[in-house]
Amino acid sequence: MKKIAIFASGSGSNAESICNYFAGNREVEISLFLTNNPDAGIIKRGINLQIPTLVFDRNTFRKTDKIVELIQNQYIDLVVLAGFLWLIPQNLIKAFPDKIVNIHPALLPKYGGKGMWGHHVHEAVVANKEAESGMTIHLVNENYDEGKILFQASCPVSSDDTPEEVAAKVLKLEHEHFPKIIEKLLNQ
Repeated sequence: MKKIAIFASGSGSNAESICNYFAGNREVEISLFLTNNPDAGIIKRGINLQIPTLVFDRNTFRKTDKIVELIQNQYIDLVVLAGFLWLIPQNLIKAFPDKIVNIHPALLPKYGGKGMWGHHVHEAVVANKEAESGMTIHLVNENYDEGKILFQASCPVSSDDTPEEVAAKVLKLEHEHFPKIIEKLLNQ
């Protein structure tokens, strides 16, 4: 059995999409949700999906090994960042080399880095009159959005699209592709 831990800071729609994709799969278990946001929607999704959910603070995450130890004690095979906004500390990267995957709502390297998340990305895409946007799935390293790119999918952006419309197009791509790439990683 392969086990996944999912970190999220927001609504948790990608986390739920991943759970739905693997529902009924006896070879994969979503073992744990983790969030830094005590108001995150992923908490309610965790309750509804009956997945243990941990809320932690910056100090616990950055200055202790508690999160790393928790994940190791759960025998997690893959750490998934699904809308998680904090930079991953070295101790977690070292504990799970090439086993932490992130999804980003843009075609990296464009619109990546600190501060480029969610609506900020989509507003920048529209402001710069991009003809396309999309999403990137990549391995995590010590820098925001600079890990090895595993997969990208794009969607057209029309001149009259709002940031919200671009966000909806990108989210559809995320829900379609992220679980499939996670499955491939688990089977490597």
